[in-house]
Amino acid sequence: MPEQLFFAMEVILNGLMAGVLYALVALGFVLIFKASGIFNFAQGVMALFAAMTFVGIQNGQVPFSHLINAIFGTHVHYFGWEVHSILAIVLTVVVMIALAWAVQRFIFRHLVGQEPIILFMATIGLAYFLEGVADLMWGSEIKKLDVCLAEGTCLPQGMNLAFDEFSATLFNQPFGMFVDNLDITATIIAILLVAALVVFSQYTKQGRAMRAVADDHQAALSVGVSLNYIWILVWSVAGFVALVAGIMWGAKSGVQFSLSLIALKALPVLMLGGFTSIPGAIVGGLIIGVGEKLFEFAIGPMVGGATENWFAYVLALVFLVFRPQGLFGEKIIERV
Repeated sequence: MPEQLFFAMEVILNGLMAGVLYALVALGFVLIFKASGIFNFAQGVMALFAAMTFVGIQNGQVPFSHLINAIFGTHVHYFGWEVHSILAIVLTVVVMIALAWAVQRFIFRHLVGQEPIILFMATIGLAYFLEGVADLMWGSEIKKLDVCLAEGTCLPQGMNLAFDEFSATLFNQPFGMFVDNLDITATIIAILLVAALVVFSQYTKQGRAMRAVADDHQAALSVGVSLNYIWILVWSVAGFVALVAGIMWGAKSGVQFSLSLIALKALPVLMLGGFTSIPGAIVGGLIIGVGEKLFEFAIGPMVGGATENWFAYVLALVFLVFRPQGLFGEKIIERV
């Protein structure tokens, strides 16, 4: 096999892995938009907040320690214990559910019936508020994230040696393909998460209620579906998706405030896949992931590189011109 073709196959494979991580973030946008019509600009910050909360709980960090020390003149930063990863995940899920309830109770319940632009601006305000609260609670320093289910069984990182040897033997090459263990884990988790979301939405009472609310709010109300309950449920599920995405991205690059910017990369994914489609978020993420890697591989050297920063947005712009609803989105027709 020609060496360039072998490199291209490696680039495509790693693009698929990166696309899965983009799709994880996009899923949170889709869930909230489908059920409430709200484009949640704060989804990226929710991933940051969830990851910081997970690390803080896991390390036994005292919430708001800097503020407490400034007020009372103390020097307490840690409780002196560490929390097991599974328990830390459970406690973080509880925090995200409480956050979902607070967002619905104190913000969006008072904005029912408002124009979409007002709801969108509310999510921008929520994003900056959550970012400030995360800074106050857990500090602004970069944190290392490790998820260990048992002694010696942490989220794997680094090159997968088995796949390296297998690909070298399969394609008769002196070296194999570089595939990160964390990307493989993220892909498996994303597949399981999407399957769980599909089963939940199709075969549970709450899932059917969510789909009813997404189709018609007034019709759902007329058959006894509580909009407040469904919206809290949707924000809770989106918060769990944000936690998974935050853990995956945090383990890959560290938990830092730039983590919230992954929401910006999810926007082209939504434009390609459609704002109302869970499968669209997955397919859009894969297209963006593979497309930007291949473009950087083939065209990047000719134009000075760094094409991954803008390729996704150019591709999304092309889709907006020719197919505004995306590949799987619903075409919205308004009577005037």
